[in-house]
Amino acid sequence: MTMTAGSHSEPVSRDVVDGFYRAFAVRDMTALANYLADDVVWTISGPVDLLPFCGERVGKAAVMKLLDQDIPAFLAGRRFVPIATLKDGDRAAVLGRLLATKRRDGQAISYRTAHFMRFRGDKVIEYVSIIDSFDAVEQMIGRRLDGRDSPSVGEGNLVAV
Repeated sequence: MTMTAGSHSEPVSRDVVDGFYRAFAVRDMTALANYLADDVVWTISGPVDLLPFCGERVGKAAVMKLLDQDIPAFLAGRRFVPIATLKDGDRAAVLGRLLATKRRDGQAISYRTAHFMRFRGDKVIEYVSIIDSFDAVEQMIGRRLDGRDSPSVGEGNLVAV
């Protein structure tokens, strides 16, 4: 599936989008499963070699395994904080921040992410997450976390945009 302009189906309600994000923010797996279509395509952009949860998952079972097992094996205490939400027809876009700690060493991780979703009724059928992979990777390899909700400034002349 690809997100193409002009292929709208019935509009998704703001209540459905908000409900999905309430469940997503606190990792309520039962509620999240109820928002996923059986044929959902879930894509997280990023370098798979450093962020093994990136890549594409197809089908509800694969997505639930990602959310309930694969990501928690890598990151602990994950929270998603939505900053801005836009809804148009059967689509929604959310800018937010992911907060977590690396399981390996307990280092705090925080990076911006943008989600683009398409719904069929009250079910997510397509999800694309574009993360600030430069910032995320810098933190994964040990750069200090800049907790502000603005572009991160690393050590020396390093700036994440």
